[in-house]
Amino acid sequence: MILYQLFIFCFFLAISTFAQENYTETISGIDYKLQMQLIQKGDFTMGSPKFEKGHFGDEGPQHKVEINGFWISKFEITWDLYNLFVTRELDANQKPKTNESEVQQDVDAVSGATTPYVEMSFGMGIDNYPAICMTQLAAVKFCEWLSAMTGHFYRLPTEAEWEYACRAGTDTAYSFGDDPSELSEYAWYKENSQDKYQKVGTKKANPWGLYDMHGNVAEWTLDQYIPTEYAKRVGGETNPLALGEKVYPKAVRGGSWMDNPNRLRSAARRPSSKKWKKRDPQIPKSKWWHTDAPFVGFRIVRPLETPPEEEQKKYWKYELTD
Repeated sequence: MILYQLFIFCFFLAISTFAQENYTETISGIDYKLQMQLIQKGDFTMGSPKFEKGHFGDEGPQHKVEINGFWISKFEITWDLYNLFVTRELDANQKPKTNESEVQQDVDAVSGATTPYVEMSFGMGIDNYPAICMTQLAAVKFCEWLSAMTGHFYRLPTEAEWEYACRAGTDTAYSFGDDPSELSEYAWYKENSQDKYQKVGTKKANPWGLYDMHGNVAEWTLDQYIPTEYAKRVGGETNPLALGEKVYPKAVRGGSWMDNPNRLRSAARRPSSKKWKKRDPQIPKSKWWHTDAPFVGFRIVRPLETPPEEEQKKYWKYELTD
């Protein structure tokens, strides 16, 4: 009896351990592998000190944050996958739902981005290049679509999750240290990008195996951008999220191929803006595309603990006002 109980214990321990490893997500009908990197739960100091070169007031005060474990995409989401969300040509390949599925959403119920009136890569490249110019709403709906397609719950990272993953255990200005002269080994930015984004994963990864957390394209988060948000957290927080109800501004992280080193720091924050639709000729302007933001993209997360179905909806279906 004791041996049997020991066997059962070891069996479920092995399943639990296996479940908490890096994995690759696939979609039937396309030879595309979405690599997801495990980020263990932990805590870190969010924000930057006043003495850090390039520090802005919205990066303070520094505060302790505890983060639950999650998976995050190893690379920024590329056009190869994002265009499937736009065209919806593989929706019929949705994985059948079972009792084990984290998400019971049907793909037909997910709103989709409209096809843009211009080619949104602006000739910079498609295959293995980061998708750009989508609104935060479009990135949110992509996550809902991918969740319905795969049965796994995906969403955008919170600002706190993003910075935790970017820092990867460091407390320096960048995940590799404080010296911006080393940036060209890890990032595409204004000085070395040749005025365009580059293929994902062509620079060095951070200590936790994530690529392009600094530069290439800036990345959407779930949070409303609130410049004084950190002042509310002086006592520390667990999994903070300022979801908000406004379309603008939302918090964008990481800096891009167009930016100076200062914007690529781990703590650097940037607000989205209505000006990112300045050249959109449509009336009303598209809620899916930013014609003037060829620098913004995103990556996705999947929490280790899947929220209940009703809670999932708050990450996908919240209403926004101008």
